Amino acid sequence: MPIFIQLKRWIYTQLNQMNEKNILLAFGGYLLISWLGLNAIGETAITQSFTDFVYYLVVTSSTVGYGDFSPATDAGKWFVGLFVIPVGLGIFALTVGHIATLFILYWKRSLLGKRNIKVNDHILVLGWNEQRTLHLLNMLQHEENKRRPIVLCVRPEIENPRPGEIEFVRVTSFTDQAGMNRAGIQHASCIIIDNPEDDITLSAALFCSGQNPNAHILAYFNDEALSALLKQHCPNVECIPSVSVEMLAKAAVDPGSSTLHHELLSSQKGMTQYSIIYPAGQPETLVEQLFLQFKQQYEAILIAVDRGQGIELNPALNTPITGGNKLFYIAEKRIHQL
Repeated sequence: MPIFIQLKRWIYTQLNQMNEKNILLAFGGYLLISWLGLNAIGETAITQSFTDFVYYLVVTSSTVGYGDFSPATDAGKWFVGLFVIPVGLGIFALTVGHIATLFILYWKRSLLGKRNIKVNDHILVLGWNEQRTLHLLNMLQHEENKRRPIVLCVRPEIENPRPGEIEFVRVTSFTDQAGMNRAGIQHASCIIIDNPEDDITLSAALFCSGQNPNAHILAYFNDEALSALLKQHCPNVECIPSVSVEMLAKAAVDPGSSTLHHELLSSQKGMTQYSIIYPAGQPETLVEQLFLQFKQQYEAILIAVDRGQGIELNPALNTPITGGNKLFYIAEKRIHQL
């Protein structure tokens, strides 16, 4: 009886520690004992070909049972019924369960943001502001239309809010080198930093500017003073100030302004503000000619230009435009080529 109890405990211990190595060892032992037993009994039709033998065990242990191979002797039937089938079923179930566990762990790591992300030329969003971030992701997905992958990188312990739609990485800090490498910071073409705390946004912007100076970096600040401070150290970072107070004042003086600004910023309904680069190969032209071209061909309105010295809102009609200048316009949909 003590030997039986010890054997039972040993079996339970091995089952609880069933990893890839133990499963392979169990399957190897199952193959050996099954072949020796069937061969000793005289079931040579099953054991004479190794391929047929393995095929028979897999078909039998998986309960498929095609019937093209079966024991012919009474002893063979007893051996198959008492050993080959029950032991094979157990090993088959353990293997399937282990594979399923690996897939679940892989999916769970992705959902929790613990997996390395292999993407290039992607939009990296740093920060989590709940509904605000979800709205940002909505607009990015609509604007990009699957042209660039979107990666959300957060610090709070949350799950991927858009599984299957965006990539997701969770880090302890936006200045953690290993964590930010998992998010592919060096390969991002655009980095958007938006956090409830401005100090975290500032440190993240400084870190991102050093790691990927060629990326288009956007940082949203509630305190405009920090925005000015960041521009002194990282002129390549585009700082987005909070305009909520200005919006309130404007709407009080000019009722309806908030609705107008919201529509100009939203790409999901009505007219929206876009930008396009004037092609380098095109000859020099004037704002007047472009204004008519935008209106006649695209039902769009040219509202500003950037010729390298900052944005010129409502430029004069005789303003010259050359290749590489940026044009800002209002239209129902984006213009991809002039």
